[in-house]
Amino acid sequence: MTPATKALDKANISYSLHEYQHDSNAKAFGLEAAEKLNLPVEQVFKTLVAQLDSGQLVVAIIPVDEKLNMKRLAKAAAAKKAAMAPADVVQRATGYILGGVSPIGQKKRLVTFIHQSAVKLERCYISGGRRGLDIGIQPQDLIHATNGKFAWLTDSGSLA
Repeated sequence: MTPATKALDKANISYSLHEYQHDSNAKAFGLEAAEKLNLPVEQVFKTLVAQLDSGQLVVAIIPVDEKLNMKRLAKAAAAKKAAMAPADVVQRATGYILGGVSPIGQKKRLVTFIHQSAVKLERCYISGGRRGLDIGIQPQDLIHATNGKFAWLTDSGSLA
């Protein structure tokens, strides 16, 4: 049990757990999860925490094979600028270590944006709150669990 699974259980949201043996030498945790769980990369999402020019922290959930576009994240958050938050700030705010940051069950609930591509998926996979654990969840349930919003957050996709 992690804070993420406890939060989903408390909210009575259906999910599936997917464990794999994490390789401590892996550099891209999300890509490792997709490979070890034998899932298409477009269904596996990474959780990134950014800091807006106001100092506010926000969460961006994007496919593991894509790069976060900071301008798009800032626009979605109605800010001028966004940058990746320092690791120690992320860990204090979320309660999770990097590579195991789940968008669910964070110490402090952060404004969350989910890549628009998730809308077309029946199921997406996110960190379960530790390295080597992913949660399978329906995108609409992820929106509900995080109070999130869909947005285009990478260079792929439309701004419309």
